[in-house]
Amino acid sequence: MDYIKNPMEIENTSMKIIEGEMGEHNFTKEELSIIKRTIHTTADFEYKDLVEISKGAIEASKEIFKKPFIIYTDTNMALSGINKIALSKLNGKAICYVNLEEVHKEAKEKQITRSMAAVEKACNDNVDIFVFGNAPTALFKLKELIKDGKAKPKLIIAVPVGFVGAAESKENLEELNVPYIRVKGRKGGSTVAAAIINALLYMNYKRDM
Repeated sequence: MDYIKNPMEIENTSMKIIEGEMGEHNFTKEELSIIKRTIHTTADFEYKDLVEISKGAIEASKEIFKKPFIIYTDTNMALSGINKIALSKLNGKAICYVNLEEVHKEAKEKQITRSMAAVEKACNDNVDIFVFGNAPTALFKLKELIKDGKAKPKLIIAVPVGFVGAAESKENLEELNVPYIRVKGRKGGSTVAAAIINALLYMNYKRDM
């Protein structure tokens, strides 16, 4: 059986299939690259209607990538999915604190989730982009910290997945005055979070074919 073996050819063919099956849309070229990558990751065309890109979000990412930057992810899975070559070429750093011993201790003492404690720690490290693919409690905590003036992210990727608090955590982001990209409702996940970050990185870094 003959099949495609080249990774970039597989991806490019997938993207052509996705665009052909998406139907009509009003996305800009850059918005479309984000939508297509989320669909590519999930094989779920519903993301065409679920992904919301706030005004200025893509432009904010471009400004962030002009100088060294830090991305915080709520899971190591999302961290693992970010393209490290693109990240390095753009002088970026990605971190996740959820498994640190000090975070475990802090969470236990405060009786909160490790994800919440990890976000509190990350807010002391001048994080530029917060990425949430799994933990609604972490996104809720960041929203609280922003409103209290204790966090000033430049961009939020809000795509927690699940049945308890996931959809609710992604609501009212427009009240924070921070650019965001979110997946409305229950869907999302760490792979979707990584896909969105990679789409943004690829707008600023040309990969080898």
